[in-house]
Amino acid sequence: ELEDVGEVQLLQNGEEIKRPGIVHRLDRETSGVLLIAKTQEMFLHLKMQFQEHLIEKEYRAFIHGVIKKDTLVIDRAIGKSSGDFRQWSAQRGARGKMRDARTDIEVLVRGKGVTYIKASPKTGRTHQIRVHLKAIHHPVLCDPLYGFSDMVCPKELGRLALHAESVTFANLSGEPVRVRAEEPASFKDFLSLQSA
Repeated sequence: ELEDVGEVQLLQNGEEIKRPGIVHRLDRETSGVLLIAKTQEMFLHLKMQFQEHLIEKEYRAFIHGVIKKDTLVIDRAIGKSSGDFRQWSAQRGARGKMRDARTDIEVLVRGKGVTYIKASPKTGRTHQIRVHLKAIHHPVLCDPLYGFSDMVCPKELGRLALHAESVTFANLSGEPVRVRAEEPASFKDFLSLQSA
């Protein structure tokens, strides 16, 4: 049913791949909500909302270190990293076109050398949450690309500690719809260790 929904993605090598119904992406190791449109009309409707930054996204993440403020706004433009072609950067020395990016952070739990947060990206840049948290020296736990080189990944997590918790969008009638994915069991287990 979804075969003709969406757009073809063109890779750098010129190869085309079909992504039926896929409106947005999650990083490979990120769990959580992914929107898939069942009709071309809904695909275009969702695509427009993403482009206009009308979609509200909430993530949960365990980050390195303890953030003292209860809330903060990371408002830093993102460009390409000058040190690693795979990375983006919101720090001094980033190169290429700098694109505005904003992520709102709310502390949920302060733990033992870690903080459990809600992250709400207001723009949709590649790796935005991971890049912004690295820029303030609180990278996501178990992040092989943006974490500290000596950062130990807790065995209870075992993967990038980032979860797309919810997405809120307008349906074709203009009514808000919120889709939610419960945190993984590994997050709950690790969280219980932080408050013990």
